[in-house]
Amino acid sequence: MTAPLPPLPRPPEPGETRTSLTLAAVGEPELLRADAARNRALLLDAASRLMAGCGPANLTMESVAAAAGVGKGTVFRRFKDRTGLLIALLDHREALLQAAFLTGPPPLGPDAPPAQRLHAFGPALMRHERDHHELILASRSDPLRTYAVPATRLRLSHLGLLLRQAGAAGEPELLAHTLLGSIDTPLVHHLTCERGRSTDQLEHGWHELLTRYGVPR
Repeated sequence: MTAPLPPLPRPPEPGETRTSLTLAAVGEPELLRADAARNRALLLDAASRLMAGCGPANLTMESVAAAAGVGKGTVFRRFKDRTGLLIALLDHREALLQAAFLTGPPPLGPDAPPAQRLHAFGPALMRHERDHHELILASRSDPLRTYAVPATRLRLSHLGLLLRQAGAAGEPELLAHTLLGSIDTPLVHHLTCERGRSTDQLEHGWHELLTRYGVPR
């Protein structure tokens, strides 16, 4: 089962300023004993080393078990399946991005105006996912799982909150889904690798969408 989904933020009360979103895992959050945490770190270190050599598409549970010196069952108990392992490998990379837009400096962080943060978010997310696109694509064996993980819900909540604060025209949750869909990793990969579009063109498209929603650049 997936973890409970964090709700999209309610509209703030008059005079209320709210920036209380917190970091969320790519996969399901879990609390681990110290020994379990060490074993998890050992397995992820082995998986990272293997992935650097063979790429995420060729990473297997069996190879991770062999590299870590444990039984295959140990890897399955910890991550459930190969997708769970790949999602765990994304967690650290995702945490860096989340820290940048939740608590980092402008233009992504909370000290910048909402409109400026919205315009900065799309290009930052595209750069992040371009750097890790092989791992992200390999982890998406179940398309619906993408929408259920806490990290995706955090992105939607963050965009919905900023859209409300910026006075965007439209329903914030639907606008947030549209914005994220416009720069989804498989689409960006297709447009840049198969259709010859540049990242500058895709970033321009993000800014144009926001402008159409009434968010000035």
